[in-house]
Amino acid sequence: MNQGFLPADAASSASDFPQGVFHSPFRPAWWLRNPHAQTLFSTFFRRPPALPRERETFHLPDGDFLDLDWHLPEAWTNGQPLVLVVHGLSGSSDSHYVLGLQAALARQGWGSAALNCRGANRQNNLPRAYHAGASEDLQQALAHMQQRFPDSPRAIVGYSLGGNMTIKLLGEVGAMAPVFAGVAVSVPMLLPLCADRMDQGVSRIYRQHFIGVLVAHWEEKMRHLERAGNAAAASRIREQLMRGPFRSFWHFDNDMMAPLHGFNDVHDYYSRSSSRQFLRHVSVPTLVIHSHDDPLMSPGVLPEAAELSPSVHFELCREGGHVGFIEGGSPRDPRYYLERRIPEFLLGRLPR
Repeated sequence: MNQGFLPADAASSASDFPQGVFHSPFRPAWWLRNPHAQTLFSTFFRRPPALPRERETFHLPDGDFLDLDWHLPEAWTNGQPLVLVVHGLSGSSDSHYVLGLQAALARQGWGSAALNCRGANRQNNLPRAYHAGASEDLQQALAHMQQRFPDSPRAIVGYSLGGNMTIKLLGEVGAMAPVFAGVAVSVPMLLPLCADRMDQGVSRIYRQHFIGVLVAHWEEKMRHLERAGNAAAASRIREQLMRGPFRSFWHFDNDMMAPLHGFNDVHDYYSRSSSRQFLRHVSVPTLVIHSHDDPLMSPGVLPEAAELSPSVHFELCREGGHVGFIEGGSPRDPRYYLERRIPEFLLGRLPR
């Protein structure tokens, strides 16, 4: 039995559950109980806060680059906390949940940098993109933040695929983590099970949307590389695209993502990139927020209690959808649980 999957009528006391797994106090807004409504409401109806941000491009050792969008409150100075925020699949620094969190962090006086993963907001230089296992790019971004503001304690927050990268990084580096705390939300911790779930029922609608966005991205990357004079790289991408049309993530990840990112095949990609195996090695306080009814994954992704290090606080919600967690208010003025809970957690772990 997967002890990480708690019964829907579970009590709220932490002592009732396996060590490290806690039943969340989150309750969905009465007008937004359906998991698909929780998942999609903000995409269609939220107007993200308008934040003044500074775009910074920094270069990577392999010849590529990453873009960071900084938001530093007016009174912020070097020495005050900074948070790296990492978006999910098909997102960017302009995603509503990224902007919402940056605004919430600013209200408690913290600065933040929203990472645009490779190719997320504009085409990058190499015939590759970001992927579920690209934790090295997060490490490069944190190192850059430390170099720019050496006196500021740092934390990291990742959503969905960005949460998978976050957990993987924290598990890989263990006690050497360059952050005082981490948060990961709605994480596809076992990629094979998530790929299977996306082939079932209503989830197939999400699958086709994501694959359509990704194919369009790779087609544009191919044209970008052609314009840049890199005909060999463009030809390689064209060759992989001709293996479509892609009817599942198993197909897309095997014929596009794996070969273009140095994996043997989809099984190698999923095995090496799934973050659940890294939870036992996390050494800094880390909050993982997950929902029973996430329509993009099955309960089987949830870890056993023995897989959680003592540093991991796994908060399990009965409802909430995928990166939804809208807790109240009204349709015109909703309240976002993540933008209350994440700053609160990080504040409580800040070194004194």
